[in-house]
Amino acid sequence: MIKDQDAEFHVTDSDPTWAETNFFGFFNAEHKLNVGVYALFRPNLGVVSSTICMNSGRAVTPWEADFCDLRSAMPIPTPRSLLDYKLLNTLHVRCLEPNRVWHIGYDDQQGTRIDVRYEALMPAFDIHDPEIDPMCGSEGEAGKFAWGTAYNGHFDQTGHFKGSVAIRGREVPIDCVSTMDHSWGARPERGKPNMSWLHAHFSKDLAVHGIFGFDQTRNGVELWLAHGYVMERGRIVGLKAGTGQVERPQERYPEQLQLQVTDAKDRVWKLRGRALTTFPWQCWPNMISFNSLCAWEMNGLKGHGEVQDFFELPQLNALNSVESTRRPSRPL
Repeated sequence: MIKDQDAEFHVTDSDPTWAETNFFGFFNAEHKLNVGVYALFRPNLGVVSSTICMNSGRAVTPWEADFCDLRSAMPIPTPRSLLDYKLLNTLHVRCLEPNRVWHIGYDDQQGTRIDVRYEALMPAFDIHDPEIDPMCGSEGEAGKFAWGTAYNGHFDQTGHFKGSVAIRGREVPIDCVSTMDHSWGARPERGKPNMSWLHAHFSKDLAVHGIFGFDQTRNGVELWLAHGYVMERGRIVGLKAGTGQVERPQERYPEQLQLQVTDAKDRVWKLRGRALTTFPWQCWPNMISFNSLCAWEMNGLKGHGEVQDFFELPQLNALNSVESTRRPSRPL
């Protein structure tokens, strides 16, 4: 169960790879603009990395996106607190109500800025709480998935983002339902299993979020559920089963998706997703997430949400060294 104190830094062990993260992702569907704000703290090393990424096109390199500011080793501000921190890249995050309300600010002093408020639409979803996550409470290996040890503490949460961003002076309003997360645990920079972290939002009353695994040697064409939920009128209904099929004609990017998930009430939800954008998010130096902002359909409803599919660079080197698993970059 997630408590108010989980909004703060957690007690670390002696592992130098221990990490604590905040991720806030939001979008303007009309502009096809997808925004990701990420901070990865390594308290035992005293450093924090951060990525500020904005993309509205079919980018296959970071410099093709609308904007990227990637910082690898900034000092953790003192006093140390996740309730209010301002980094050297100007990212300023304030937690106004623990695990409920955040303000995200950023200003590069060159016309690119973020001024967005997030308010939760549901309680935090703890992937290690069998009371709300049927997969965690099951006997299956999938329910033990914790992205190696990076998700030894982890929650996802759907909420409402409202405010604005600017890209070199061009203003874009933000008013969307999307999903954030917070993680803590040992996070070595090599050895993570593959993961698809995705969500589809249809209104303030309905969203679907899932964490899936996949076989990288088959280019992730089939997904299996590890954790997830349906957010329905502010309540969590955990997912107990789920599969997916993904088409990836351009390298590893998800282009077309079909999902079928079953919730704790035995309701089956069928979703179809279609990519609007592509972007290679380098969340830390050795990890690439092939990201797509997707348009989703479910039971006649239309929505939007992001798909993030994670591969380590040495793994991609190995896959691309073999003809059968090579996926060259050919922008669509």
